[in-house]
Formats: sequence, structure tokens, C-alpha cells
Amino acid sequence: MTTLDNSLANYEHDDAAELAAARQAHIVSIATPIATAVALVALWEIGVRVFGVPSYIAPTPSAVATTLVTEFPQLMRNFWPTFYESVLGFIVGNLAAVLIAVAFVHSRMVERAFFPIAVFINTIPILAIAPVLVLIFGAGLTAKVVIAALICFFPTLVNMVRGLQSVSPQTLELAQILSASKSEVFWKIRLPSSLPFLFSALKIAATTCVIGAIVGEWVGADLGLGALILDATFNFRAALLYATVFLSSGLSVLLFAAVSITERLVVRW
Repeated sequence: MTTLDNSLANYEHDDAAELAAARQAHIVSIATPIATAVALVALWEIGVRVFGVPSYIAPTPSAVATTLVTEFPQLMRNFWPTFYESVLGFIVGNLAAVLIAVAFVHSRMVERAFFPIAVFINTIPILAIAPVLVLIFGAGLTAKVVIAALICFFPTLVNMVRGLQSVSPQTLELAQILSASKSEVFWKIRLPSSLPFLFSALKIAATTCVIGAIVGEWVGADLGLGALILDATFNFRAALLYATVFLSSGLSVLLFAAVSITERLVVRW
């Protein structure tokens, strides 16, 4: 009994040590980027003050933080239109990409016919095509959503096609032997294997959709973070400009985090 008790005690001690080490590593992984960000902000503050950089070029972080507080109602009034445009563009662009990728995988002729067109559209700079879309759809919500959708579309299309085609030939052969239908092969084999590829693309789209919405607001809008960026730039309100850029970056991080959390819930393996 003494030997058994000692073995159990050693096992519990080792398990507790591993748990403590894992917690310490988790704390370090969180603290390291936070400490780095704080250090960079401190260097920014000191550098601007020591070298006497004009405030209309590079305001101090403290001035930007003050602007975030004092101009918070104006920032929020412009934040929500960009948020709606980004989310709608994200949904529309990625949904279209997934549906077209499914069509490509099930029909080689469709892929040969339309994939080069998708590549061609992707080669057009978004700043060049944005005015055209504003002329077609007007300066309202639709143009911004289409621009945000276009910038999300191609990465998701390529990754989804790659994911749906990543199933091994042996697996497809086994499904054929078991008389699995096309729908069963898609839902039980192809779709699960494509999810890691899809979420990798969705993480990219979560940040680029905000860029698309802001570009659309640059071309034609009187409300939104893009419009506020232009207004702050032309009026030399550098602190408001930096605060707006910080808020748009925060929106991208928020959408990226939402996709990452969804991935953990869906792709459990």
C-alpha cells in the first residue's frame, strides 16, 4: 500500500506541475504582446515629445486617447455604418464564394469557364473599381457592401475550392464502393475536410472587408469611418485621424476574433 500511495502521490504531483506550467505559459503568451504594445506606445509618446514632432503630423498617444473620449459620440456615429457595411459585405462575399466553389468542384466545365474571370476581376485594384461600382449602384449602402464583398470573395473562393478538392482519392474511392451519393460525399467528406481552409480564408476576409467598406466610403459617403478619415485629414485634425484609424483597426480585430471563436466551436478536431 505504501508503494501504491507513493506512486499516486508522485502522479498527482507531476500532473499539478504540468498544469502549473501550462498556466504559466498561457499567462506569458498573453502578457508578452501586451507588454510589447505598451512599450511601443511609450516609445511613441517619448519620441514625439523629445523630437518635438508637430501635433498635426504625429500626435501623442495621450492626445489620441483624449480624442477617443471627447469625440466618442462622433466616432460611434460613424462607426456603425462601417460596421454594417463590413458585416454585410463579409456575409455576401463569402457566401457567394462558397456557393461558386461548390459549383466549381462539381463541374470542371464551370470551373474552366468562370475561374479565369474571377482571377481577372481580382487583378483590378479595388481603388480603381470602387468608383465604377458607385456609378452603378449609387452612393448608398449597396455600393459599399459590394466593394466589401468583392475584396473578400477571391481568397475564400480559392481556399474553398482547394479545401473541397483536398479529399484523398482513396477516401472518395471508398465512398464510391459504399454507394455513397454525391450529397453524402459532399456533406460527410468534402465539406468537413474544407472547413480548415474555409476558416483560414474567413480570417483574412474578416480584416479585408473593413478595408473594402472604408474604400467605398472614400469614393462617396458623408458618414462612416472612411468619410471621417478624409474629413480629419483635410482639416489637419491628426488626433481625430489617428483615433479613427485605431477604431477601424479595432473593428477588424473584433471580426477576426469572432471568426476565430466560431472556428474553435465548429472545427473541434
